Amino acid sequence: MLVGVSVVAFLCLAYWQFQRFESVTGDGQNLGYALQWPLFAAFVIWAYRRFVQYEDEGPPPPPADRVTEIPEGLLPPRPAAATPDPADHTLTEYNAYLAALAEQDRKPTP
Repeated sequence: MLVGVSVVAFLCLAYWQFQRFESVTGDGQNLGYALQWPLFAAFVIWAYRRFVQYEDEGPPPPPADRVTEIPEGLLPPRPAAATPDPADHTLTEYNAYLAALAEQDRKPTP
């Protein structure tokens, strides 16, 4: 239905642009549009037919000689995040500083 309405609308626009071209105020641009609108209508018909063909075909079957799964151990292992060292005094002091700042934010100001 949408294809039919689009084609009719495009052909009507082509007719209108051709009438504008033949009028006193018409110019070459109107003729260009008059030739362009039927191309749009033809494209809509072509695209609709192509989509119908794609739906009828369905997806192609995968080739039998092609690998479809990656073998185990082919890729390198993912790197893990470094675990923090509990003996790291700089990190411990920084976390204590952040905890003190958070505690100050929770206290109401006088």
